[in-house]
Amino acid sequence: MADTPADFLEFAHARSDQLFRTACLLTGDRHLAEDLVQETLAKMYRSWWRIDRTQAPVAYAHTVLVRTFTSYRRRLSAQERPVDRFPEGAAAEAGDADLRLTLLDGLARLTPKDRAVLVLRYWEDRPVEETARMLQISAGAVRTRSLRALQKLRTVLGDDLLADLEHI
Repeated sequence: MADTPADFLEFAHARSDQLFRTACLLTGDRHLAEDLVQETLAKMYRSWWRIDRTQAPVAYAHTVLVRTFTSYRRRLSAQERPVDRFPEGAAAEAGDADLRLTLLDGLARLTPKDRAVLVLRYWEDRPVEETARMLQISAGAVRTRSLRALQKLRTVLGDDLLADLEHI
């Protein structure tokens, strides 16, 4: 920590929560999200000296996070098995919690790229061009993937539930 640049520590402290929320939405797993954020920050630290901090290091961090997520999904080891259901937990405090869990379950049923597009476009409210750049696909592919992923989500969750999600 003594050799760590102060501006990197400040950046990491200020942006960890936002990166963690995005990672949670991408993975559907709190622990994996923590690992993704740590790996993202480690990658950023290794290249911190060349990151132009006047040119949006936050966007760069999100790009690293999304790319780390998509590469992680490609290299799942043989010992790790994703599950399609959340473990039993404490009772929901309110209806919104149930709705959010249902949304997370629906997102978990999508492919990693579809999930990343929906999270970046609709949860993070990022423009098509930025989402395309982060995922290294064309803007047209983002639009197409968004439409198809939303259709899949509607199939899984139902149209009534998606209308309720707009209120979250």
